[in-house]
Amino acid sequence: MPFSYERTIHFADTDAAGVVFFANYLAICHEAYEESLAASGIKLGEFFRSNAVIVPVSKSEADYRRPLYCGDRVRVTLSPKFLSDNTFEIRYEIERLGETEKNAARLRTEHVCIDSATRARRAVPGPLSDWLKANGA
Repeated sequence: MPFSYERTIHFADTDAAGVVFFANYLAICHEAYEESLAASGIKLGEFFRSNAVIVPVSKSEADYRRPLYCGDRVRVTLSPKFLSDNTFEIRYEIERLGETEKNAARLRTEHVCIDSATRARRAVPGPLSDWLKANGA
């Protein structure tokens, strides 16, 4: 089942024009990703420090549909999916909340699991695999 995370857009998220800076959409999505992992019981600091596998973003894309401003309340819904035994994607929908909910952006990140020492591809680690299975669309 997809995971949803709500937050308020902060002044620090915006640029000189007063709208969310394009790169901050990815930061907001990554925040939702971390919250989803934590909600599934993964202790983030422990997982990333003690695991011999690292999980960098290998690709990202975004479709900015409506501007977001400081004070806007948003919901980020994420849907992860296996792409292979060592890669997965996360699709994000950012909705501006209010009287009428409006889709503000659609983003996608692709992640690859690699050995922290050799940089060779490794299978998605157990806790992350469990998270993918529980939250996948």
